[in-house]
Amino acid sequence: MVSIDVKIKVTDVDKTIGGKDKSLPVLRGVNFHALEGEVVSILGPSGCGKTTLLNILAGLDEADTGNLNITGVPTPQRLGSVGYMQQKDLLLPWRSVLSNTILGLEIKGISKHVARTRALDYFEDFGLSGFEDEYPFALSGGMRQRVAFIRTMLLDSDVLLLDEPFSALDALSRVHLQEWFLQLMDSIPKTVVLVTHDVEEAIFLSDRIYVMSARPGEIKEIVTIPFPRPRDFDVVGHDLFVQLKTQLLSAMRGT
Repeated sequence: MVSIDVKIKVTDVDKTIGGKDKSLPVLRGVNFHALEGEVVSILGPSGCGKTTLLNILAGLDEADTGNLNITGVPTPQRLGSVGYMQQKDLLLPWRSVLSNTILGLEIKGISKHVARTRALDYFEDFGLSGFEDEYPFALSGGMRQRVAFIRTMLLDSDVLLLDEPFSALDALSRVHLQEWFLQLMDSIPKTVVLVTHDVEEAIFLSDRIYVMSARPGEIKEIVTIPFPRPRDFDVVGHDLFVQLKTQLLSAMRGT
């Protein structure tokens, strides 16, 4: 039985892609969990299976072997029950920025008026005020990512899966949204699984970090972050923060 404090539990998950003649092991024996209200990051080299693991959690893919439990969500029904922001923004070019943000709410049957009101509350914090009626082609890559982030947040799921959500942002915008994200998680606790290549980002945002090996991805190290929340960006100058960064970079390099 899964503890009531554990929101996500993955046990001995394997995943291989391709057929018998050309199969590629992607995940091997992955064990992973996230407590309710916890922000957990997954670090690892490119191609190690991080996104594949998120796809399995989201219900877009299935593991070959192993078990998956998301508390309160029957495993076969998890598709659409968790918020998932993928690497590509997947904005619809024929819909305005505001209309793109409310797409998920519309699919859920929320009226356009209510959906637009909810979405507009996010626009100032995300630096998108004045762009509500623009179309995706007029936005920078970073702005498109912010639109996708609003769309994910509006679904109001207990579980958020974020695949490199801040990677397309410039440094200042990234820090601003990271701080905003932590404030949001303190005011509206959610269980978050974050995939990132950025070690500093992982330490700053996370309660725990899983480090994966090169493909086939296995969990090779788990690091608990000692800095309590709420926290602000000043923590990156802390000696312990620098030590953790060195430790995690060494783990990712396999040293």
